[in-house]
Amino acid sequence: MLSNLQLMENFLVSARKYRPDTFDTVVGQPVITSTLKSAIRSGHLAHAYLFCGPRGVGKTTCARIFAKAINCSNPGADAEPCNNCNSCKTFNESKSFNIHELDAASNNSVDDIRNLIESVRILPQTGKYSVYIIDEVHMLSQSAFNAFLKTLEEPPAHAIFVLATTEKHKIIPTILSRCQIFDFNRIKVDDIVSYLKKIASKEGVAAEDEALQVIALKADGAMRDALTIFDQLVSFSQKSITYKNVIENLNVLDYDYFFRLTDCFINGDTVNALLIFNEILMKGFDALNFISGLAGHLRDVLVSHDPVTLQLLEAGESIKGKYLEQARRCDNEFLYKCLDILNQCEIQYKSSKNQRRHVEIALIRLCNASSEKKNNNDDVTAGKDVVLGNVAKEKKKDIFEIKNKVTGKDGTTTAFYTKPAEEIRNGKDSNKLNESKEPYFEKHKTVSIKNALKSLEKNDKENVPDLNNGKNNEIAPADKEYTNHEILPDFLVKCWMAYAESLYGTKPRISSALKNTVPIVKENRIIEISFSNQIQIDDFNQFAKNDLEKFLRRELQHPGIIIEVKLQSADTPVKKLYTAEEKLAYLAGKNPIVTKLKQELGLELE
Repeated sequence: MLSNLQLMENFLVSARKYRPDTFDTVVGQPVITSTLKSAIRSGHLAHAYLFCGPRGVGKTTCARIFAKAINCSNPGADAEPCNNCNSCKTFNESKSFNIHELDAASNNSVDDIRNLIESVRILPQTGKYSVYIIDEVHMLSQSAFNAFLKTLEEPPAHAIFVLATTEKHKIIPTILSRCQIFDFNRIKVDDIVSYLKKIASKEGVAAEDEALQVIALKADGAMRDALTIFDQLVSFSQKSITYKNVIENLNVLDYDYFFRLTDCFINGDTVNALLIFNEILMKGFDALNFISGLAGHLRDVLVSHDPVTLQLLEAGESIKGKYLEQARRCDNEFLYKCLDILNQCEIQYKSSKNQRRHVEIALIRLCNASSEKKNNNDDVTAGKDVVLGNVAKEKKKDIFEIKNKVTGKDGTTTAFYTKPAEEIRNGKDSNKLNESKEPYFEKHKTVSIKNALKSLEKNDKENVPDLNNGKNNEIAPADKEYTNHEILPDFLVKCWMAYAESLYGTKPRISSALKNTVPIVKENRIIEISFSNQIQIDDFNQFAKNDLEKFLRRELQHPGIIIEVKLQSADTPVKKLYTAEEKLAYLAGKNPIVTKLKQELGLELE
């Protein structure tokens, strides 16, 4: 019993026991420590320093080592304190009269600063400098700051001030201007893990790498927090720290839950996703923390896609393999969709009346994200094909080769396009087409408008006539392959909306602007549009105008089309829709699925 009491009396927490006593032992701040050592070697010591940064990153520790080093009688060649001279020994025993520490959180009045100013006048009994370390300096009152200004600006030659704070923005500018400022960074996860391994080895503690990784992540860049958690887990696990012990003691969700849930999202398994969430709640985990952790997991999966961003993944080697394997099974667009759903869920969580149901709905949406994305892509692309099929003519220079036609219930014929005609004419993939027994149309039922536009750009000089002929105001005559027919407004709107939809993924702002404007045909070749602000006009002219003109010339079979853009004024007339046919045409232009829905359900206009 007595031995246990003695052990309790002699125990010292790791944060104090293994506190660095030289610059080289400071973890995660190489730039700051090298700068301070260089200043000591050259003798260029400032009279005031400000150390700022998050908690537990070594601000006060570096201040103490700096104070010990400048008073050391026999400093090393690298400006490290010797720890053998009288000054270093008294400092290590906390008996030094040259170093004064003040806690500004409890000594923040004008009287406290006055007492400090009085003590500054006294010369040091031993050593060269009297160092005043003021911790949490941002807690000083406004009047205390003002009383401290003069002394901080012109202290005695023997006095050096080291101020430390976690909230630099609360310090008045007049104080900041009198100090050399050092910004301490959060300590990297790998650095914390490496330091914990050294301490575990010295203490005879067996620790798994995954367990130390979780401790480092939980510490959030603070070494003091990591050491405190380490001591807690040593007591809990009897000097054998395992991953299982860590997640149980720290109430941290196991990685496995997130991997299993992501598999459910990929496979569209709603049932198991809800059961896993229920299991998590039964273990006492908070739903909001769960959403935040799941978003962090998907973010890690996202950065695992590219070797360049893989360095942003903070995980152990065994866990990295799982991330890489799961990243291969889902694409970026799926992850973007999932992260957006989780972000909205997290924002709206606190305002929801039934928070469990709110999270469950988000999980259901996540499970349907993959199939929903696929269906949307199929529907949108099919809708674009219908639009292009209704507009384009079956000519030799069409953008796509016509491979099939479908006749609807109302008697209308829709042409589907499968492959750029230019590629077929040039003989590309012709052998594959001849060898394959399966029609090309069956394997490629949809086509991307973006690819069509790229094809147009590639063959621009060959397929699109020069409209200006080197002159600004002259229009080239119609190419003999084109029909200079009247532009039909309904077809124009459909093509317009199809092009706008194709820009949604790459230029969403321009896509939205195009969807919200109505093209007006003037003089049978000029299409006039108006935007609500100059920014939209500039973006359209720079990134989309030329491509859209080429697109419309080819789709409408009209080589003389020119788009004129103007700024919408308050009295600009807005096109009103009166008849049911006009409304249907407008809705079909916005979303081609409307036409498909009308045909399949056999709907009639009233």
